[in-house]
Amino acid sequence: MREKLAAMKITPPLYMQLARDLRENIENGKFEPGAALPSERELSEAMGLSRVTVRRGIRELIEEGLLFRRHGAGTYVSKRIETPGSALSSFTADARSRGQDPGVIWMMRAYASATEEEASMLGLPPNAKVARLARVRLANGEPLAIEHAVVPAELLPDMESLEDSLYEALEKSGARPVAGTQKVRASLATPTEAGMLSVAQNSEVLRIERLAHDEKGRPVEFTRSTYRGDRFEFVSEIGRSQPVQQS
Repeated sequence: MREKLAAMKITPPLYMQLARDLRENIENGKFEPGAALPSERELSEAMGLSRVTVRRGIRELIEEGLLFRRHGAGTYVSKRIETPGSALSSFTADARSRGQDPGVIWMMRAYASATEEEASMLGLPPNAKVARLARVRLANGEPLAIEHAVVPAELLPDMESLEDSLYEALEKSGARPVAGTQKVRASLATPTEAGMLSVAQNSEVLRIERLAHDEKGRPVEFTRSTYRGDRFEFVSEIGRSQPVQQS
């Protein structure tokens, strides 16, 4: 019996074979980052597979983060986005620097009383008025991050005129962020986050907490963000630390 089992050859399902072949083509550079994948019909005809099989194989790679769909435009090879971990810049500025078109889906824009934590982080008195912002950040129509930002209300007197960039609005109020602290940790997407970011539930995400100050050292922004882990890499320059001199 053991010999019979050893002689058996297990063939993976066709959609998994297709996903494997596409993965190899992406990794060896046949499909470059940002390139459009052939349509499901073209792949079906070229590979001799059903459209259902092709669709399922593509979905496997979308869940892995190797591919992404752009509504009404097709399927594309994902690019890894390298972001300087030591630079203070906005999502909008970063996207434009990569030649991408930034966008936003607003979930909330409202004034409210600060929580105890928010008041402490922003150096405000208890129950001070703050502007609370929640949005999905897009680049070329692709959802990449979810941001929940809180800023002192006086710095955003007209929230309805706020466009893509919070930092541009703060600069107009004389509170341009110039320094701050940032914490990054790995996590898994909740079902709600997965839906907003168009990724599979429990996909890897990066949770980022940022507190930014203006030139006067005043706290002007407290933000918690969730970035897609399959698309972002935070890169920092490092150097060897100097040994402590013994006196």
